[in-house]
Parts: sequence; structure tokens; C-alpha cells
Amino acid sequence: MADLSTLRRKAGTAALLVFRATPGPVKRLLVRAGTPNYTVGAVCVLEHDGAVLVLSQPHRQGWTLPGGLVDHGETPAQAVEREVREEVGLDIEAGDPVATGVHPRTQSVDVVFRVVLDERPEVRLSSEARRSQWCDLAELSDTDQETQQIVELLHGSTAPPRPGRLRH
Repeated sequence: MADLSTLRRKAGTAALLVFRATPGPVKRLLVRAGTPNYTVGAVCVLEHDGAVLVLSQPHRQGWTLPGGLVDHGETPAQAVEREVREEVGLDIEAGDPVATGVHPRTQSVDVVFRVVLDERPEVRLSSEARRSQWCDLAELSDTDQETQQIVELLHGSTAPPRPGRLRH
């Protein structure tokens, strides 16, 4: 009689073979049903002379950064460009993300972009924002939890990457 670990390994192999033979749409459905769902947000740090643009929005408590959820079929860069255009009337090119945060407790992912501006633009607020101001990100304290996570993520992104290693 085979030991328990051998039986588990054989059962796992059999399950993977069945999964491999399953049609693609059914595979995706099974994976989605068995894995946690995360929301993905794209946020932009618009910076001029060391100050960043923050917004007061009716649906959020405290100051927030321009951005929002990534729509189906959008990349984070497309989403942040759309959100900045909708919220403050600025047409930006997002560039590459400067930080990405995965937050298991809130089941959310933040993709953060940074746009450094040569001059301070005229901001045209939409109905999503009531007020805006330029401030030092380090001095920003009156924020909601999500924005605070992003600020902490940004502070951590200035450090050089920690190299990986083999664990024993």
C-alpha cells in the first residue's frame, strides 16, 4: 500500500491533468471561483516644485490623490490617465508605475504613477472633487485609509530594492 504523501501527489497530478483538458473559459471560471477577488486602483502623484495635488472628494474622508479603479479592459496607465482627466481636467501621459502595493486585508491593489510638472497647471475640478490644494506629501496627515496606504507605499519606494535570496 502506498503511503499518504504518494497518494496525495498522484491525486494532485490527476487533478492537474483534468484541469489541463478543461476548456479555457471553464478553467478561468474555476480559477476565479477559487481565488480571492481584488480591486485594482490607479493613482497619480502630480508633483510641482515638491508639492503634490490632493483632492477633497465627497465620497472619501480627508484628502486623496487623483485616481480610481481600473475598468474592465483597461491598463492601470490608461485608467490613471482617464481618472486624472475626469477629476482635474489634465491630460497626462502616465509613464511607468513608481510603486505597486498589494493589500490583502482590503483585497486591493494600488498602482501608483508620478508625473512631475514643469509648471503648476490650472486644475478644473469635476463633480467628483470639491476642493484641491498643493501640499508637501510628507506633511499630509488628513487622509483616508486608502490614501495613507499609498503615501506609505511611496515613502517605501524611495529605498533601493531589497535583493532576493535563497531561504534554507
